[in-house]
Amino acid sequence: MTSALRHLAWTLPVLALLAGCNGGETAKPEPHAIATYAPATFKDLPAVSDEDLLAGFYAWRNGCEKLKRDPVWAATCEAAGNATASAAQVRTFLEQNLQVYGLRSAENKANGLITGYYEPVYPGSLSQSATNHVAVYGIPDDMIVVDLASVYPELKGKRLRGRLDGRVLKPYDTAEVINRNGVKAPVLAWLTDPMDLQFLQIQGSGRVQLEDGRQLRLGYADQNGHPYRPIGRWLVEQGQLKKEDVSMGAIHAWAQANPQRVPELLASNPSYVFFSTRPDSNEGPRGSLNVPLTAGYSVAIDRKVIPLGSLLWLSTTRPDGSPVVRPVGAQDTGGAIAGEVRADLFWGTGPEAGELAGNMKQQGQIWMLWPKGQPLPEVPKVL
Repeated sequence: MTSALRHLAWTLPVLALLAGCNGGETAKPEPHAIATYAPATFKDLPAVSDEDLLAGFYAWRNGCEKLKRDPVWAATCEAAGNATASAAQVRTFLEQNLQVYGLRSAENKANGLITGYYEPVYPGSLSQSATNHVAVYGIPDDMIVVDLASVYPELKGKRLRGRLDGRVLKPYDTAEVINRNGVKAPVLAWLTDPMDLQFLQIQGSGRVQLEDGRQLRLGYADQNGHPYRPIGRWLVEQGQLKKEDVSMGAIHAWAQANPQRVPELLASNPSYVFFSTRPDSNEGPRGSLNVPLTAGYSVAIDRKVIPLGSLLWLSTTRPDGSPVVRPVGAQDTGGAIAGEVRADLFWGTGPEAGELAGNMKQQGQIWMLWPKGQPLPEVPKVL
């Protein structure tokens, strides 16, 4: 989807100012990579069934539509087109063309957080009414997007979102301001519940169930430039939920029991997502790679650590403890998916997928299967 919640924080060049504040002889901290790749072998990978192997391989190979001209993946994707007959043939292809690397945190830990997301379906309308009163906005007419890489190449992928005030570009409105005052943008649909809109923004795509039986499909279009802050964290800080109890269901139950505090809850997350309409289809929603996501076999990742389009080997569990071991395609990104050993597994469309995704907060390991002979990605360094 263009998954799960997307964001790019408002970025300012402050490192030079901070460097000038050191008036003593204190040793400067050494920069370190936010993640590392540990060489491994195919024998190190946990065993996977033939069914999951083929499903995960085909899901990843769908992304080759967008990678056929990529300097890293083009040759591997071309070779993947011939590996279609059997699980044995896929295993041979993998071992001949790819090298295995275990993903590690900066502290060299193999385990990380694996969550889930899905494509929700919410009741709504194309016109405003007393019941349908929560606007789903398209991209604002007055929002300006600045690609920072055009000035600072080291900030590749970073963008500023703002609005002109005279000749000055100022940050765009926060979610609190937009929820209170609205925004100069087309309204794509009207929902019945502000929490539905919040969860739609977190998932990054979804469907609106119209009264005539049709469904309007929506996908991520842009974001207001403010950082994503989980609303579940606010509930924990307020003493309303325990950290271990936070889930989509628990948040929704709290909102239903405390409707007068919902605006306060929503204001705790300054990020706001804008949508666009998408053609109706039986395929999964399109993620950041712009290919349909495959339920159970596509993941959202932090592209600073894992390049979009990569083939991964995932080992985790469902909320009930049953194992999930399979290859998956890194085909989406999300504002909440940041850091080291981290992935968000797409579970599909509708309430059943939502129940699974909403309760998934598991430990897991990730291996990256990288084309042989290609240099490994450059992971950013932090102090």
